[in-house]
Amino acid sequence: MLGELISEAHGKRTARRVISTSPGFKVEVSFEDDGKLLGVQCHTITTYWSEGRPDGSLYGEGQAVIITQEGEAVTWKGQGVGKILSDGSVSYRGAVYFSTASSKLARLNSVAGVFEFEVDAEGNTSVRTWEWK
Repeated sequence: MLGELISEAHGKRTARRVISTSPGFKVEVSFEDDGKLLGVQCHTITTYWSEGRPDGSLYGEGQAVIITQEGEAVTWKGQGVGKILSDGSVSYRGAVYFSTASSKLARLNSVAGVFEFEVDAEGNTSVRTWEWK
């Protein structure tokens, strides 16, 4: 069951590179965004790779570092599935797992987060993550 919305952010893709093309394609993507995590302003740097699957869907894995306005750090690792839409945008759904030494954000260490991630054809990103209870 979905619980509380724990983060929401908007940003911009900063880099893409092709990792391989055979037998299918695999691309690495980085983006940066700004938003809130448990109500705290933060900036996130994320890198993920994504590969095309035979049915046209995408599978990817990523990791991120989040720095709060107070200078505390949170990281996450996750996986997701997605699809490329006809207008060139990409849509993913998946799960992330957090790690932090911050006492203020320590509850994230036992949270599985489920996310919706969208990137439009111009590279604008938006992501929302909920606690999975």
